[in-house]
Amino acid sequence: MMARRGEQFAGLTVAIVTPFKNGELDEAALRKQVDFQIEAGTNGLCPVGTTGECPTLTHEEHERVIAIVCEQARGRVRVMAGTGSNNTREAIRLTKFAKSAGADGAMMVAPYYNKPTPEGFFQHYKAIADACDLPIVLYNIPGRTAKNMEPETIARMAEACPTIVAIKEATGSMDQASQVLALTDLTVLSGDDSLTLPIMSMGGSGIVSVVGNIVPKDMLALIAAWKSGDIAKAQQWHHKLFPLCRDLLGIATNPIPIKAAMQELKRDSGELRLPMTPLADAQRENLRATLKRYGLL
Repeated sequence: MMARRGEQFAGLTVAIVTPFKNGELDEAALRKQVDFQIEAGTNGLCPVGTTGECPTLTHEEHERVIAIVCEQARGRVRVMAGTGSNNTREAIRLTKFAKSAGADGAMMVAPYYNKPTPEGFFQHYKAIADACDLPIVLYNIPGRTAKNMEPETIARMAEACPTIVAIKEATGSMDQASQVLALTDLTVLSGDDSLTLPIMSMGGSGIVSVVGNIVPKDMLALIAAWKSGDIAKAQQWHHKLFPLCRDLLGIATNPIPIKAAMQELKRDSGELRLPMTPLADAQRENLRATLKRYGLL
């Protein structure tokens, strides 16, 4: 198997939620989240990603979340901070801040809304890589950004920028993941919980997980089973986790369902920031039923 750069980001990275209390960042709850994940054995934390509601945080809050997670982690677990932006200068500023705060890497979503050309994607990431030597994990999620980063563009960026070491592959396309694995030596991480096993079977190295907020040990068990060669056990974990993955990502836009689930489990207030709104009553009942079937309630 090809040796891949970025293997330090292999395994389970949990995209943690940003807890709020009365509309403000709940720093104490955030620190508890970090400790919860470390005690579970999680390999890495990703603050202020999609799940962390980064679009609704102020710049000051964004930096504060990164700083708290790095401080609370104290080197006990790697931190892959969300520093992406559709504004290249802003992405550079956030990435430099993440490095100064002690992050081990930066997860950088493809520029959204402004729909760059392939050349625009290349120049965006090259400018960031030239400005800061923090390892970069690309984040390709065209369902949110409105533009796919094509495998050939990703390969060009990886060749030109040694600090681009991995990619969170959230296109939902196994063909795209296969192409990225074939064209590059990047570590490929699933961006969809339900596709963790399929992507690892092709040569991927793990997951940046949403459901890991509530069942990190189960996600770790799936990864460990696959890595040990126990395919049947890995398949069992995949099928057990699948309904949870489906409902926590399918009944409403992330992070609405995961925050509701954490509220049900008394691990979060469930507060969201507009334009995110809570689950409807019927959706909440469906979520409770899923959590009960899984054995969490």
